[in-house]
Parts: sequence; structure tokens; C-alpha cells
Amino acid sequence: MVELHSRRRMSVARQILLLQLALLTLVIAVGGALAIVDERGDSDDAIRRQVSSIAETLALSDSTAQALTSPDPTAILQPQTEKIRQATGVDFIVVMAPDRTRYTHTNPELIGELFTGNIDRALAGETFTETYAGSLGPSIRAVTPVYDASGTLVGLVSAGVTREEISKQFAQSIPTILAITAAGLIAAVLSSLLVSRRIRRQTLGLAPDELLTMYEHHDAVLHSIGEGLVVIGRGRGGQAQVDMVNDEARRLLDLPDGRVELSSLPSTLRDVDASSAKDQVHLTDVRILVVNQHPVEWEGKRIGTVLTIRDHTELQNVLGELDSIRGFAESLRSQAHESANRLHTIITMVELGRYDDAVAFATNELRVSQQLIDRLVNAVHEPALAALLLGKLSEATERGVELTVTEDTALGPVSTLTARELVTLVGNLVDNAIDAARSGTDPWVEVTVMEEDSMMVVAVADSGPGMTPDALEKAKERGYSTKSGSRGIGLALVSQVVKRHGGTFVSEPGLGSMLVVRIPIRHEKASQ
Repeated sequence: MVELHSRRRMSVARQILLLQLALLTLVIAVGGALAIVDERGDSDDAIRRQVSSIAETLALSDSTAQALTSPDPTAILQPQTEKIRQATGVDFIVVMAPDRTRYTHTNPELIGELFTGNIDRALAGETFTETYAGSLGPSIRAVTPVYDASGTLVGLVSAGVTREEISKQFAQSIPTILAITAAGLIAAVLSSLLVSRRIRRQTLGLAPDELLTMYEHHDAVLHSIGEGLVVIGRGRGGQAQVDMVNDEARRLLDLPDGRVELSSLPSTLRDVDASSAKDQVHLTDVRILVVNQHPVEWEGKRIGTVLTIRDHTELQNVLGELDSIRGFAESLRSQAHESANRLHTIITMVELGRYDDAVAFATNELRVSQQLIDRLVNAVHEPALAALLLGKLSEATERGVELTVTEDTALGPVSTLTARELVTLVGNLVDNAIDAARSGTDPWVEVTVMEEDSMMVVAVADSGPGMTPDALEKAKERGYSTKSGSRGIGLALVSQVVKRHGGTFVSEPGLGSMLVVRIPIRHEKASQ
């Protein structure tokens, strides 16, 4: 994790939350203001339609035209217009003569006085609306002409609502607009909190500069470290997915370029729910890898797994060669010890004057040892393999195990496998058999290396308890052993060589336990 500054910066999630709240508050406030303005405009339009409708209805009534031509229009029209005014809710209805003289008014004292406002368009035969400050104050009013049966203009009708009344009606709608605006603001805050929480979880509560620093360090580290790195996270639905693979991991695991699916990883690396693991041995077809696994947690919840991978192929090969050399050294030490015992025996026989017995004893030991050496050297073309078998004979004898190389052991020149691969294959099989045989009484191991139908066959039997198919499959996959406290990658190394050359590695029934390897071979002449 990138080292954070002593003064904690505002996280990405919090910055986005504040920006969202500010933006949404501004948008909702502007929207509310526009809604109020729009509502005010709609209210004015509704009043204009209302007063126009009232004025036109009254003007088209025959009784209105007849009243205007009567001797006393006020006596007829004033009661009628007041009833209509009260029923419709307008503030005034004025019926006037063409010269502006009022015949009706909300305030009876103003009857007989001149109408204040524009009437020219009405005199021309048009119905129109206007906002005008009349005797009752500013109002929205409509003015329309009145014609008699002969089509003669006999008067005008004006209906209107004062601005004060309009404001009262408009004020009644304000609480609804404000309630809707408040509900929108609350919904915006809740949605912003949810978005902020999600972003906080995805960014681990880091600030933008911290994320930038982490990315820069992350990119630099990925391209500079010599270890393979694989990050497995959780995708949609909680399914495991590979989030990141560096170049070294692609090389070690032979992964393709581009996005890597979880199924592309070796099966032994896909258990992302496992606990921490340290220095686990995993084998591919060509490499020996040491893997460390570390869970990644956030707020007590596991969000992924980090795998670090180191290549121990060369190291393991060196260790294998060191083991072989150590085995040879132990064999030489044992032989030197035995030779010293035999030499003391021969010297004692000579001192006792038993010359014939001394010669017979010496020549018999040499003959048996030389016969075995000659048989293996002549039957096995690869010197390293012959030396390995001779060394294992001495090692087994010292460890109390009777090891027999069968008479039908014979292997000509093979170009398919290198000497190192032959030593790895046969040496690990024999070591495994010796370890297994020592668990019982009268331990023995029998080794056969031969060619059969263009196949190299290595069969190793022992007096041990044997391995179940499941145990053998585990041993093929990676470090496994029936011995406590041991990772036992020997059989896994054998399986690696077998897979590399398209062979088979199975257990077969027989006397005791038997493991058999078959690998297709081609001879040197055939390859030329």
C-alpha cells in the first residue's frame, strides 16, 4: 500500500459526493425556480382565458344587447353581472357604453364614470386581453364588443382579475412545488450517498493523488520485479476473475497476451478461497514454481487474492544434481568403508598364512562387483544413468534396502531425453521406492529400464504399501508425499518430464507396489 501523507486528503468518493450534491442542489434549485416561473406564466394564461371567456359569453347574450339599448341599463345589468362575478370568482365585470361610460361595476360608486383602460381594439370588433392598473389596481382584463341584432355596436364588456387575487391563487401552489423540490433533493442526496459508498468501496477510500501515486508505483513495480504477480479479484456476481498479471507471470505460466481468464491458470492456482500459503511448490509442464498466496481484505471482507510466483526450475535442477553428487559421495564413502574392511580381512588372512583363502575372497568380491558394473555399462548407453543406478545400489544397501536392477535392463542411445531428464526420471522413482520400502520389514526395490515397441519403459517396484490412484494424481500435480513433514516433489518432477515428452505415468498391480513410466523415444539414427 502506498504510504499516505500525515494529513489525510479528501477521498475520491467524498469529492464526488460533494460535487454531486452541489450540482444536484443547483439543478434542483434552478428547476424549482423555473417551475415557479412557469407556474406563474400558466396562471396568467389561465386567467386570460377565463376573463376572455366570461366577457365573450356575456357579450354574446341577447339580454346584454337589449339591456344596453334600454332606458336604464344599470338597473338590468348590475344585478346580473354581480351574480356572474361572484359565481366565476373574477374581481370585476364592467358593461359600458361605446363612450366608456360604466353601467356596471363591483364598486357601485364608480358606475356612471368613465372606464379606464384601452378599448380601441374592442371598438374595432376585436376581443383582447391586457394588464392594466385600473380603479381596483393592476389586473388582467379582457375587453370585447357587444352588438345588437342588426350588427350595430351598442356597448363593451370587460372582465378582469386583480394581480393581488392572482398572487393569492399562485401562492397556494407554491407549497406543492416546494414539496416536490424537497423530495427531489432528498432523493438526490440518497442516490449520491449510495454512489459515494460504492465508489469508496471500489477505490478503497483513497484520494485522487493517492490513486495516481499508487498507479505509478504499481506500474513501475509490475515491470521491474523479477517475480511473477497475479491478482485475482471478484467480478460481477462475486465470481473470481483475474484482474492483473504482470509480464513475468505470463512468462512463467505461458499465458497469452491480453485478458487472462481464470481457467487459463494451472488448476492448482485457482483455489482463491484458500487461506494464506507460503512457499508452495507448483509444477507446470516445464517449470518448477514456488508460490506464495496472500488474501486481500477490506473492512473485514475478502476482496481478492495476490499470488507471487518464483521460478525454481534451475535451482531445483542444481539441487537434484547436488543430491546425486551427495549420493555418489555417500556411495564412495560406503564403498571405501567396505573396501577397508575387506582389505583388513585379506591382510589378516595373509598374516595367518591362509593365502589361498585370501586370494579367493578378494577375487570373488571383485568379480561380483565388476560383473554388475560391466552389465550396466554395456546395457545402458547413457553413462549418467548407469552411474546413477550403480550409486543407488550402494545407497540402498547402506539404508538397509535390497535394490535389484533386473537382467532385462537395457537402453540404447536415446535423443528424446537429455541425460539430466533421465537422471531426474529414474532417480526420483528409485528414491521414492526406497523411502516407501523402508516402511516395512524385509524391504526391497526392483528397477527395470528398457526399450519396448519404440517406448522407453521405466518400471520401479517396491515392497512398500503402494499409492492409491488419488494419491498418485496429487503427487503428479505438485508437492505431495506420504512422509510427514515433507513436500516430496520427486514424483511431480517425474510427471513433469513425462508430460513434456507425451508419455504416461501410472501405477500397475504387481508384487508389492509398482510405478511405470512409458515415453516415446526416437533413436539417434532416426533423427538424422
